[in-house]
Amino acid sequence: MNSNDCLEKQPLCDEMLTKMNAWWRAANYLAAGQLYLLDNPLLREPLKREHVKHKIVGHWGTVPGQNFVYTHLNRVIKRYDLDMIYISGPGHGGNFMVANTYMEGSYSEVYPNVSQDTEGMKKLFKQFSFPGGISSHVAPETPGSINEGGELGYSLAHAFGSVFDNPDLITACVVGDGEAETGPLATAWQSNKFLNPINDGAVLPILHLNGYKISNPTIFSRISHEEIESFFKGCGWEPYFVEGDDPITMHKLMAETMDTVIEKIKAIQKNARENNDASRPKWPMIVLRTPKGWTGPKVVDGNQIEGTFRAHQVPMDMSKPEHLDQLKEWMLSYKPEELFDENGRLVPEIAALAPEGNHRMGANPHANGGLLLRDLRMPDFRDYAFDVPFPGSVEGQDMIELGGFVRDIFKLNKESKNFRIFGPDETMSNRLGKVFEETNRDWNGEKYDNDEFLATDGRVMDSMLSEHMCEGWLEGYILTGRHGFFASYEAFIRIIDSMAAQHAKWLKVTSELPWRQKIASLNLILSSNVWQQDHNGFTHQDPGFLDHISNKKADVARIYLPPDANCLLSCFDHCIRSKNYVNVLVTSKHPRPQWLTMEQAVKHCTQGIGIWDWASNDKGCEPDVVLACCGDTPTLEILAAATILHKNMPDLKIRVVNVVDLMKLQPQSEHPHGLSDVEYDSIFTKDKPIIFAFHGYRKLVHELTYNRHNRNLHVFGYMEEGTITTPFDMRVQNEIDRFHLVKATVESLPQLGNKGAYLNQLMCDKLVEHKQYIAEYGQDLPEVRNWKWESIND
Repeated sequence: MNSNDCLEKQPLCDEMLTKMNAWWRAANYLAAGQLYLLDNPLLREPLKREHVKHKIVGHWGTVPGQNFVYTHLNRVIKRYDLDMIYISGPGHGGNFMVANTYMEGSYSEVYPNVSQDTEGMKKLFKQFSFPGGISSHVAPETPGSINEGGELGYSLAHAFGSVFDNPDLITACVVGDGEAETGPLATAWQSNKFLNPINDGAVLPILHLNGYKISNPTIFSRISHEEIESFFKGCGWEPYFVEGDDPITMHKLMAETMDTVIEKIKAIQKNARENNDASRPKWPMIVLRTPKGWTGPKVVDGNQIEGTFRAHQVPMDMSKPEHLDQLKEWMLSYKPEELFDENGRLVPEIAALAPEGNHRMGANPHANGGLLLRDLRMPDFRDYAFDVPFPGSVEGQDMIELGGFVRDIFKLNKESKNFRIFGPDETMSNRLGKVFEETNRDWNGEKYDNDEFLATDGRVMDSMLSEHMCEGWLEGYILTGRHGFFASYEAFIRIIDSMAAQHAKWLKVTSELPWRQKIASLNLILSSNVWQQDHNGFTHQDPGFLDHISNKKADVARIYLPPDANCLLSCFDHCIRSKNYVNVLVTSKHPRPQWLTMEQAVKHCTQGIGIWDWASNDKGCEPDVVLACCGDTPTLEILAAATILHKNMPDLKIRVVNVVDLMKLQPQSEHPHGLSDVEYDSIFTKDKPIIFAFHGYRKLVHELTYNRHNRNLHVFGYMEEGTITTPFDMRVQNEIDRFHLVKATVESLPQLGNKGAYLNQLMCDKLVEHKQYIAEYGQDLPEVRNWKWESIND
């Protein structure tokens, strides 16, 4: 009886179980070897101290359980001809994934120097958690990975993102029981309410209960079987339990359970697709309970290791001579002489258990999404131009105009289904409502007659009030070769600070790996911004995401602050077409004066920064002062200040500069978008006062311009002042209003004399008048509310 015959039988024949156990032993051996060994990889010589790493760094506790899962996934991939990827949620234990992809051959295909022989195994072991080597996590360098394990909580969200619009893909997601205690992961169990069994693939969660975190027990491991079962049933899952520690018994249980859950998934999909039934099923999931550090050392220095928190990292250090013998005994317990031939290759009958070609989880194209990426069909953004007869002549709402453009992206890509919007219940609030003329919100729960825009095949993922979840779905979606963007309130984008940072790190590393193909950029739209919160107030005022992203690698981070609708359309078109970036767009959703025609906007956004001649009166000469702005509200206030100065001091030579691409402020040596010193000086001069109104925290502009020649810089931006107040009063409190800007301009020009003192006092009086008016009427001064831009050149 050959192994292929065994694949068709249930329960499994003893021959197949024996071979699967051998694969598992081999994976455990390779994983332990990565932790400890520098040389003598197959222990065919007496083990000496010089064969062992001096500093043992990594994790063991989760590894044997994940090797066990990988072994069984290989079997069902072959038996059911599955398209499957593996997401490792526990974070640590990257040596397990390296071991299995090495055994299946995909690792050596990517890294030919790590060959499938004794010499290659030596390199495999040495590189792990070693200077200049590879991470101890399931990192970007690891074939088959789309989830960096450095920060816990996002595996299940990534898994669901990966299967949206991927009807043939099954993503097996191993969730660590420590990871299960994080907020994002706890929320992610609800993602099954957004899975369409007709159009989407399936996620198979496997909760790995090995009992402990670093030094504490896990919550799930210390509650009853009944409580765990009730929890998952309450979340809409059908849980299956595999529990124990005897290897052969566990192999039998796991194989039977794997067959059951795969057949359940296939039955759900068959019914949905043949009967056009998109109703929400109870998807299966597995609870796998095994000892932490399973098959590792039982006792070291009188302390129990296997089955305790002490197995979390390295089971034993090498500080004592007797540990060398214990390490040898442990590694030889896997009987490597039965697993690898004289050349150090996996014996053929064990190697044959691996799937072939792209069915190997380390070689699946979905785990290298750039291989599958197809460009979007894009309408011409110029066709959505907002008509601007002259600067400031009309008002518009930038995000409403963008909504029409995005609506038609959905329309053009209706068949390919490779584009979605993600965001926490804010699509309408952020004024993207036009998209609902073409698609709906994704929702696979119960629906009422008075619900709006809910459908099982909706492409707007905003029906869950979790920034973590929407961001995680988007990351999983683009990592597997599709396109999308995340739209959120500016203040609450901070919730996913670390997620965006982890993705930026992922992109930084993958850019250095030639075998990793480029993926669509992570596009983040920050609307409902700090400067107009109306009824929300202080809690919704925080522009700090810009500071956070500006510190990411210059090859990855991009920040745009379009001042009007036409600039937003141009910037968005650029971002949605780009690859391998984290693009941040800070936008306005409220009625605002519109400044540039589409032709002007395209030129301005392409340059990223520019002198607005129509707002300046220096006529190409050296100005007396530069009034600079970055962001929709700062632009409005700088132009208002320029108007006041023009009326009251017509001889003052003013240059107005608008910044769209924030990274233009950095030197070219620090950021590829940065201006050279010559370019910067030609715009800002070398010594004239710069009055800079900025959207965010003032220090960021100072940091970006620190090395520039012109230090005569006065930045005005958000100062953590706010409450429920009027939009203009918000600007007054943070001193980016026109009165403060004019006052600062006058004070920066001592040569103005008495006229300057008069204008300075006028502005002080206006500030007092405004505050009194607010106190009495609860609204802004009439001339503020009714202000209209007047071109300096009129």
